[in-house]
Order: sequence, then structure tokens, then C-alpha cells
Amino acid sequence: MVQDMSDKELITVTIDRYTDLQRVKKANGDHENAELDYLIKITIAKLSSMGVNVEDITL
Repeated sequence: MVQDMSDKELITVTIDRYTDLQRVKKANGDHENAELDYLIKITIAKLSSMGVNVEDITL
């Protein structure tokens, strides 16, 4: 069953995902992780398409 989300809820969930990914990247230190970098890049693109300035929420 798919639950409809408002735009605000979708943005909030996506921001939460972005911050979670940032915390994982920070915890990895200097360890390279191409998959993690790709997920962060895609999440940034999604947030940008929703009008969210990710510079304000980047670690």
C-alpha cells in the first residue's frame, strides 16, 4: 500500500536521508565509498529539484 505524502513531508524525508548519508560519510573518514558518494549526489539532485538549498544543510 502506497501512502500519499505532501510535498513538505517528502522534502522532510529526503532531508533526513541526506543528513543520514552525510553522517555515514563523516564516520567513514578518509575511506572512499563510491556507492555512498553516488547516493549523496542523487539525494542532492532530488533536494535541488524540490527547491531546497543543500548548502544550508551540508556538514
